[in-house]
Amino acid sequence: MRPARAWLALDQGGQSSRAILYDDAGHELAQAHVPIATFRSGDDRVEHDAEEVLASVRDAATAALAARSDAPWPGAAGLATQRSSIVCWQRSTGRALSPVLSWQDRRAAAALLPLRGAEARVRRLSGLPLSAHYGATKIRWCVENLPAVRDAARHGDLAAGPLATFIASRLLGRATAVDPANASRTQLWDAERGDWSPELLVLFGVEREWLPAAGTTVSTTTMSGQPLAGTPLAVVTGDQSAVPFAWGPPRNDTLFLNLGTGAFLQRPTGTQRPEPGALLGSVLYGDAARTLYSLEGTVNGAASALEWFATQEGIELEDAWRRWEATTAASRAAPALLFLNGISGLGSPYWRGDFGSRFLGEGTDAGAGDTGARFAALVASIAYLVRVNFDELLRADPIARVIVTGGLARSDGLVQLIADLCGVRLLRPSRSEATSLGILGLLLQDRGLACMPGEMQAFDPDTAQRAQAGFGRWRDAMHEAVKKCSSA
Repeated sequence: MRPARAWLALDQGGQSSRAILYDDAGHELAQAHVPIATFRSGDDRVEHDAEEVLASVRDAATAALAARSDAPWPGAAGLATQRSSIVCWQRSTGRALSPVLSWQDRRAAAALLPLRGAEARVRRLSGLPLSAHYGATKIRWCVENLPAVRDAARHGDLAAGPLATFIASRLLGRATAVDPANASRTQLWDAERGDWSPELLVLFGVEREWLPAAGTTVSTTTMSGQPLAGTPLAVVTGDQSAVPFAWGPPRNDTLFLNLGTGAFLQRPTGTQRPEPGALLGSVLYGDAARTLYSLEGTVNGAASALEWFATQEGIELEDAWRRWEATTAASRAAPALLFLNGISGLGSPYWRGDFGSRFLGEGTDAGAGDTGARFAALVASIAYLVRVNFDELLRADPIARVIVTGGLARSDGLVQLIADLCGVRLLRPSRSEATSLGILGLLLQDRGLACMPGEMQAFDPDTAQRAQAGFGRWRDAMHEAVKKCSSA
């Protein structure tokens, strides 16, 4: 049966760009994905080719539309990208002048050292701790180190900002405003005013004229280039910022755990801007009438840590996962080794970008060999870091439900381990593409429509397992390591 209407979600991630065509009820009509290359030179440099990323978004959209040529043309499209990833481009032509500096990139960390005395003020204005993961120091690094960027700045022809704005500008065929969710991850955004902060611009040495105008999450501007000419690009946001909209309007009593390249825990706080404490005060959404916020914890080394491990060990991840899932729940809960996971920088609540990852202890899990023991320790470290952030989030109001999504959520063993550690029921939707479903939710919210939530599988905690003992050993070791790192 031919659907009455269709909607297109464009999800640009760290490994690929995805395009998913939906109907009004959230049923998937077609999808396509186009891989992108990641370039790493050292532990602190992670980048992509900006023109390749843009082409991958267009190619994915073309393939998804071609796969369902019988479906109606999309009534609107939405775009989500990884937050904190930035690009510099030529304002007059839209041509990229820099690579995409990934959110994982920390090449400009040294620029933060003179700013430590202003950290409390930076956190108050932006909601974020001082960190090289965010865009401000990356933009400044590009101006100081890339001749094409420096020349464009000198001639008043530089545009710099979130990856989402670069892609949107090219899809629309003209300069466009920045959405609040991605803008806030530059650490130059005043989250309360909903605009660039003059104080933060001066502090980080970024010129206002380089940045796009302040905009909103939703708009009605139509795209000019192929393959989506004439289609409104109605939503632009961040990948994690979209997730809470996947099952209707965000609820303050719901915690969203997305297990992807990083692991992100979010609990919406509505129009109330949260006090972040050791976590992040994030912007979820902004329009002319309101701004919505969330309290967020971040684990930088989730799938990225597994990819690092596979490269180091020369193994296939799928095989390692199969072996790990086949071990007993007790051995998964308390592996013989410990891994102190600072891959891509140690995130909340520790905030140590210079933390050195390491394995601790001796011995192996039964029959797994040294590689299997290290893999088990790494997987457990992801769950342990989630637990640390979960404890911080519990300091706010009670949590009624926890929804877990993302690529790593396909692992029953990992989801069960997190449920055991946190002592809560986890709900895993049958459809795990939370970012694209969140884009759809945002597209439908002002049209009197809502996507169907679908079934969810429950994972109830098993207190008989050894998860708490394993976590206790790891927490003590991490505490000592962070203390030594801080005093060095």
